[in-house]
Parts: sequence; C-alpha cells; structure tokens
Amino acid sequence: MGDFLHTFFDVHEMWSVLPELLGEGLRNTLLIAVLAIVFGLVLGMLLAVLLLSKRRLVRLPARLYVDVFRGLPAIVTVSLVGLGLPAAHLRPFGRSPLGYAVLAVGLISAAYCAEIFRSGIQSVPPGQLQAGRSLGLSYLKTMRLVVVPQGIRNVLPALAGQFIVDIKESSLVYLLGLAVGQRELYFIAQEHQAASYNSSSLVAAGLCYLVITIPLTYLVNWLDRRMRAGRPRVATPAPVEPAAEQTEVSA
Repeated sequence: MGDFLHTFFDVHEMWSVLPELLGEGLRNTLLIAVLAIVFGLVLGMLLAVLLLSKRRLVRLPARLYVDVFRGLPAIVTVSLVGLGLPAAHLRPFGRSPLGYAVLAVGLISAAYCAEIFRSGIQSVPPGQLQAGRSLGLSYLKTMRLVVVPQGIRNVLPALAGQFIVDIKESSLVYLLGLAVGQRELYFIAQEHQAASYNSSSLVAAGLCYLVITIPLTYLVNWLDRRMRAGRPRVATPAPVEPAAEQTEVSA
C-alpha cells in the first residue's frame, strides 16, 4: 500500500510539477483546444453546407473527408499531420510543432462539427426556409439569416461537448516533441514521470484536465436542459366526441 501511494500520490512530486502544469501546461492545452475548435467550427460549417448539397459531386468530397477523419484514430491523424507533413517538406508552420498540433486537432474537430451542424440545420422545419424565400430573400441569405442561426442554437450542447473532446485530444500532440514554452499538460507530466519513474505527475495532470472538463460537462448538461425546456411543445388536440344520434320523433 505504501508503494502504491508513493507511486501515484507522492505529494512532493505533485507539488514540484504543479507550477509548470498550471502555467505553461494549462495555457498551451487551452490554446490548442480553442484554436482547434475555432478552426473546426469554420471548416465544419463549410463541410456541412456541402453535405446538404443536392449535387452528388459537391456532396461526395465532403462526405469522404468526414468519414475519413472520423474513422481514423486521432493519434494517427496527429502523427500524419505533425510528423508526415514536415517529412514531406510541407512546412506551413515552419518548425513550430504547436501549429501542426492545432492543425491536426482542428482537422479532426471539423469532421465532427460538420455532422453536428448538418443535423442542426436539418432539424429546422422546412417552413422556415420557405418563409424566408416568400419574403424575397435569396437562398443564401435565408440560410445565413434564418436557417443556420436556428440550427446552431439547436446543437449548442453538442458543440460544447466537442470542445471537451478537443481538450482531451490535445494530449496526443506530445508525439510532436513540443519545445519548451509550447508544452501542454500531458507532455510536462510525461517528462517528469520519465525522469523520476513516479506517476504522481501524471495524476496531477489528470486532475488539471478534470478541473477543466467537469465544469464544462455540467455546462453541456445545463445547455441541453435549457434547449429542451425552450422547445415549443406541440399541443395535443382534444378528442372529438362522436355526435349523439338524433332520434326522429314521429308526429
């Protein structure tokens, strides 16, 4: 029991790594997640519009992208983007691993955001589009001003949930060998664990992740309850009683 506590809950080890985790680690974890979700939202919305196209040639590339990036393990995507692109002399971010980390997580996030946006847009009643067109708005204006805002509102909990996923997937970028100043939570904890052969630093990093994700999870649940409560309920018509048979009265 003593060895177990020393390996996983060494207070001295956790205290020594805490300043780096709360400083550099937490900052870069949130930076990667925020930039990735912004990239994912923009690209995901574009993909969602393509997925809803009636033209097969327009819809097929978007469907292929979504299926590939949702089907690949995240660690494979991070390796291909962060290690494969520089090896192929494609260096849009120079030698900065942080840029490739954001790109990799953002590409994965975009695939999931595309499906979220698509389902949100399809949840808007078709009458909204028809009403916009009847007011003289073009198709694009109707989508931008009427349909898309309602669709986004319907999927806010799912988008917040995707942000939580991006936070956790940011831990995979340790594969890219982040430089000092760019290290995220897991990278710092793994360095300390390798140097001390003690897993308390990993436990400390896990606690930092929980401090971020648990409040966000409750926020997602709260948003979901608000969205469900705010949806108009369809009134059930009262049952119609059959008319009483009229009896003819003979004169």
